[in-house]
Amino acid sequence: MALDQSFVGRSYPPTPPYEVGREKIREFADAVGDANPAYTDPEAAKALGHDDVIAPPTFAFAITYRAAGEVLRDPQLGLDYSRVVHGAQRFAYTRPVRAGDRLSVVSTIESIKSMAGNDVLDIRGEVHDESGEHVVTAWTKLVARGAEEA
Repeated sequence: MALDQSFVGRSYPPTPPYEVGREKIREFADAVGDANPAYTDPEAAKALGHDDVIAPPTFAFAITYRAAGEVLRDPQLGLDYSRVVHGAQRFAYTRPVRAGDRLSVVSTIESIKSMAGNDVLDIRGEVHDESGEHVVTAWTKLVARGAEEA
């Protein structure tokens, strides 16, 4: 069954703040194999003009994907998550994510398209810090594979 097109443009309430910690950044950098010292060494980050360590660019996915979960669990949307695969991801930064940030995300369904029996869902996550400053926008493309014919 195709997803409800009337959900395009729907935004979900902001998530509770996610506190970005140095250790989470270090673990993420290790997991993705990025040895940039600005991700693990506060002095290296300060030498680049940051107050503390910064996160690798894809770190925002961990925060925005969690927020997109509210969209995915919305029973009115009609998405069968067992059939979903991650299609694409992109980010547009105003500034890097930093240790000590407390970030909230507002998720918005940008588009729903049906293609070749699959539903393609585009979700935009707007990430702001606790002062309301924009940090990053993340776009997540999810593909809900069509049900197999019997």
